[in-house]
Amino acid sequence: MLQKLADWLVYGVMGLSSGSRLGAAVNFFLYDTVKIVILLFLISSIMGVINAYFPIDRLKRYLTTHKLFGLQYLFASIFGAITPFCSCSSIPLFIGFVKGGIPLGVTFSFLITSPLVNEVAVAMFLGTFGLKTTLIYVASGIVLGTVGGMVLGRFKLERLLSPWVLQIQRNSIAETGEWEAEKVPFMKRLPVIVHDAWDVVRGVLVYILIGIGIGAAMHGYVPDGFFEKYLSANNWYSVPLATLLAVPMYSNAAGIVPVIEVFVQKGVSLGTAIAFMMGVVGLSIPEATLLKKVMSWKLIGIFFGTVTVFIILSGWLFNLIL
Repeated sequence: MLQKLADWLVYGVMGLSSGSRLGAAVNFFLYDTVKIVILLFLISSIMGVINAYFPIDRLKRYLTTHKLFGLQYLFASIFGAITPFCSCSSIPLFIGFVKGGIPLGVTFSFLITSPLVNEVAVAMFLGTFGLKTTLIYVASGIVLGTVGGMVLGRFKLERLLSPWVLQIQRNSIAETGEWEAEKVPFMKRLPVIVHDAWDVVRGVLVYILIGIGIGAAMHGYVPDGFFEKYLSANNWYSVPLATLLAVPMYSNAAGIVPVIEVFVQKGVSLGTAIAFMMGVVGLSIPEATLLKKVMSWKLIGIFFGTVTVFIILSGWLFNLIL
């Protein structure tokens, strides 16, 4: 229905030719914008319900008062997946975890997954690549965070935290008492959840428009085979190259998913495109600058290097199974 509406507006109302580059670009822009905004609002509302009944304080208390035999990495990764943060906006929560004494490996599981998998990424992936690819993407992001946190936790890297954090941890006093949820009926929560979901849409709408605009321009004007020449799945180095090219960049899922959609349409393998997206949203220079408050540069380098390796491995795996 949305595609028919876009076709009618572009080729009927606007009078653009369906065979022209401009017509193809405008059609792509209108169709993807409407589709992604609708999906993002719906999924943000669902995630709002989840967040309302699974608060941050409850997770922190649970992780610090229970022996979970390694499952804490998985729980932290899942929590990262349901929080609507990009790499930079997840840093304050990460700092709170570190200050609160939660094991460093567990906090890394959260930090890895949080920018990779959120309602923006899920909504845009669902609308762009379908349910199967979206489920595989979400699962891989959670596994990446879980395994990455476990590996980094094995290194015993607490000594590489900044002196500021170490001093806070030494001076901290364990909080006592049971967490009590405020019992608010769901129907009273619903208007707030819907309002917050719309705030999420408004907050990323500019990035969505910019990302889709770039994608539309590439869709209409970049020749077929241009990206495939350098990022073909037949080249073993395509995934590492895409990941390394992405690290200096910074964007959120709203800005980058439309771009990788065009990558795929132009012949780039899906695993390579996803590795590029993971590098953009999960690793960036602004993120490293913010992390300097709580980590030494050595620890930041270890974190970035480990995550880069896991992104490359997941990209190769995607190319094998998709």
